[in-house]
This record gives sequence, C-alpha cells and structure tokens, in this order.
Amino acid sequence: MALRNMVRVACQVTRNIQPHCCRQAAFFSTTQDNRARFYTKKHEWVSVNNDVGTVGISSYAQDALGEVVFAQLPDVGTTVKVGEECGALESVKAASEIYSPVSGAITEKNDSVESTPSLINKSCYEEGWLFRVKLSKPEELKALMDQTAYDKFLEEDHH
Repeated sequence: MALRNMVRVACQVTRNIQPHCCRQAAFFSTTQDNRARFYTKKHEWVSVNNDVGTVGISSYAQDALGEVVFAQLPDVGTTVKVGEECGALESVKAASEIYSPVSGAITEKNDSVESTPSLINKSCYEEGWLFRVKLSKPEELKALMDQTAYDKFLEEDHH
C-alpha cells in the first residue's frame, strides 16, 4: 500500500477522533542550514546540497503512520529513479513503501533509523532522515512541491 493511501486511510479513521488531524502542516519550511525542502504527493521530502539529496518522510506522514517499528532502506550504490519504490516502513498501524523523490545513486543510508526506526517519529527532518542520493537529474526538483505548495496540498487533499 502506498504511503499516500495509508495516510488517507489513517486520516479517515481518525477524523472522528481528531477532526483536525488531516490538516496538520509540516512544521518547518527549511532544513536546519536553510536549504529548501521539496515534497512529493506521497509525502516524501528531499533537501539538496551540492547535488546530493537527503530524503525522508514528512511530519504529516510520520504522524499518520503512527509509531514506526521497522525501516528497510536502499543500499549504498543502488540506483533509483524518480517515483520508484526503494524501501519500506512498518508501523504499529500499517506497512508502507518508500518512493524516491529524485533519480540517482544512493550514497548513504541512515543506519540509525534502521536500528532505531522510532527516530522517524521523534525527528523526521533531522535525525530521522532515510537516505542520501547523488542526483542524476537535478531538474526533477522542479516537479516537486515547495513548503507552501505542500501545505496547500495537505489542506485541499485531506479536508
């Protein structure tokens, strides 16, 4: 099941309990060092420094997933294409695929997340990032949403 579908289901299930859960915005518009963060409609994010993208899932997605208990991340050296499934997350609620927001070669995976998946819930933008990828097509970033567009997407798509 795709992360987006799982997030939608989680929102539908919890809508009666917490009416505003599906309207939560991501909490930060930039990374710690002020690089922009870009988002997919499947709730992955990427920030880029010198053509190397750091990838994770949004605060909205980790909140919808619930407690993450397992993470399978792509191996270093693996080549991924934009939109391609490249890993998986399991939570107490569901299992979900991870899709790469950009094309390129994996340069690093966050071993700490594989050993302690709850880092995603604790700090999805800092300690809980998933992997790094050397971009082969930096122009793909233009197809992603910036923070403002992502916030609008969340508001429109999850009312």
